[in-house]
Amino acid sequence: MGERVVLCAIDDLSPGEARRFDVAGARIALVRIGDEFFAIGDRCSHEDYPLSEGEVWTDTCEIECPRHGSTFDLRTGAPSSLPATQPVPVYDVVIEDGNVSVVLP
Repeated sequence: MGERVVLCAIDDLSPGEARRFDVAGARIALVRIGDEFFAIGDRCSHEDYPLSEGEVWTDTCEIECPRHGSTFDLRTGAPSSLPATQPVPVYDVVIEDGNVSVVLP
């Protein structure tokens, strides 16, 4: 298991919101859907644009890159639509003592 890093308190992120965190050289988009949290790399694999600035699709558990409209599955990091063809990294999320942490590789 890698290093666990606290990003924020649970209540710091509203449902349907994404926020960028820079942690140990990694740029991470933390996304909340309902009571679940997802952490993915915050760079679109198509054109290095911040996914955290995109729209969260709560019904399909995806985030849309605001640059060209590619969507990514928040559970796997796989692109769900073109023009992106490569996945983005995903990180394990740990909820503990009211905080949201990610596990870095």
